[in-house]
Formats: sequence, structure tokens, C-alpha cells
Amino acid sequence: MGQQATETTVPDNLPAHTPARDALWSVLIGVLAAILGLGPWLITGARLPLQNMWAAGTAPDQMPVSLLPLSQYELTTIVALLTVGGAAAGLAVRLWSPARRRLAVWCAAAGVLGVQFTATVQSFTVVGGGLADAAMARLYFAGLLAGVVASLAASLVALLLFSSTSRALVAWGVGLVAVPFGSWLVEWVVGFVGATNIPAAVPSVARWIPAVLVGCALAWCGVRTWPRAVVWLADLALLWVVPALFISVNYVLGTRVAAGDVQEMLLMSRQILAATLGPAGGALPTVLLALAIAAAGLGARSVLARRRPAVPAE
Repeated sequence: MGQQATETTVPDNLPAHTPARDALWSVLIGVLAAILGLGPWLITGARLPLQNMWAAGTAPDQMPVSLLPLSQYELTTIVALLTVGGAAAGLAVRLWSPARRRLAVWCAAAGVLGVQFTATVQSFTVVGGGLADAAMARLYFAGLLAGVVASLAASLVALLLFSSTSRALVAWGVGLVAVPFGSWLVEWVVGFVGATNIPAAVPSVARWIPAVLVGCALAWCGVRTWPRAVVWLADLALLWVVPALFISVNYVLGTRVAAGDVQEMLLMSRQILAATLGPAGGALPTVLLALAIAAAGLGARSVLARRRPAVPAE
């Protein structure tokens, strides 16, 4: 009788963590993360932006629904919408930490890419059906498609980095998506208040968000081994280069002066990129802020480690 009282009985009806169950949850995580990534665009009503080469004159509120904002003016926004979705799925898998991690990662990737691929096909079907039948329109279509495919690849890379058990790889992932994440947050504000009603403080605050993210990630990662030291250099370099790339892409694709002239567009992009990467580009303060936050975080961790009581030997 006493032996029966001390035994722990496990009910037979508890759900088992089977591979199928883990796979299902992982796919669901990927789907929800991808929808979250597209969220800032979806809440606007997802009307396709006006197209310069649209076959028929159409008012903005009469444009068809498109799950991606396909436009030469919105390419960096597309990068943000897709990469943040991938990063969110990877982070969710890392926090969940399932026993079958590899299965969970690839099932989450299937969920993310399933939603993003569906959005891509739907959007390009809409654009392809409305563009004028001209050589420039076909070049425009191909250029947008190449940009979106590259963004899908970046989304998968972000997912793999954020789902890793390595602090160095996760911190590297933060460096890759920090600037797109800042743009993604601004798109939420645009979605709620409109592009013409953005508070003046929003762009100023958004400029520093990537630096804060990178600084916190580097402090969490640490710098005790050479791979982590490489991540520090890589993240700070990304914080310098990625904003310059975004500015260059937005400027070159947003101007009609060199539209269709590939050589002229490449020349303009090199000139703008060189200017934004230089001292006058304004990247130095954000890099210094990230470095200061990382150094302060390391100092705080060191102080806490010294104050932690030692475990007595048995």
C-alpha cells in the first residue's frame, strides 16, 4: 500500500511530442511569422502601388490587391517585410528549443517560404497582368522579380541564423536584419497613420534602432573567442554598409532620370554609395553607439559575474 502511494503514475492521455506534432507546430510558427512580417503592408489594405508602366490609367484606391508592394520605390520595404518574417520564425524556434531542432527549423522554413512564395506568385501575377506590353515593362518585371528572389533567400538565411544554438550566429543574424527591422517598424507607423502623417520624431528614432539592436546582441554574444570577435567586426561593418546600400537603392530606383539606362544607373549607384559610406554619410555615430552599448553590456556582465556567489565545493 505504501509503495503504491509513493509511485508516480503518468496518465496515458498526455499528448506525446511526436515528430508529426513538432513538425505541425513548426509549420504553424513559420506561417504566423511570415504573416507578421507582411503585417505592416497588409494593414494598409495591400493595394498595389501606382505603376509608371501600367497599361491603363487607374486611381490609387482602384489598384488591385497585391500581397507585396511591388514597385521600384518599395524594394527596400520588400526586403524588410520578408527578412523580418524569416528572422521571427528562427527566433521563435530558438526560444522553443524543441528536441528535434533540425526538423523544426526546416518545417518552420517551409511555413515561412510557403506564405512568402504564395505572396510572390500572387503579386507578380497581378503586376504581370496590368503592365503595358513593352520592352521596358518586361525589364521592370524581371528586375523586381530578381529583387524579390534575393529577399526570399535573405529571409531563409535570417531564419537559419536566428534558430541556431550558437550565440555568434544569432548575433550575426541580428546584424543582418537590424536595418531592415528598423524600416519594418517605420512601416507599421506608416500603415496606421499614413505616409503623410508620420510624426517628425519617428525617422530620427528609427535611425538609432539598428545600433541599439546590434549593441545589445554583441554584448549578449561576448567576445571571448575569435569567431565572436569576427562577428563583432561583421556586425559593425553591416551597420555601416547596409544603410548606405538602402539609400543608394532607393535613390537610384526612385529617380526617372536614368530609368532604363543600366550603365547610368550603375554609375549613379556607385557615386551615391561612395558618398554615403564616407565620413559625411552619417553612419559613424550609429556604429559608435552600437560599440558603446556593447562595451557597457560586457562591463555589466563582468560585474554581475564577479558578484555572483561561488558554489561551495562538496
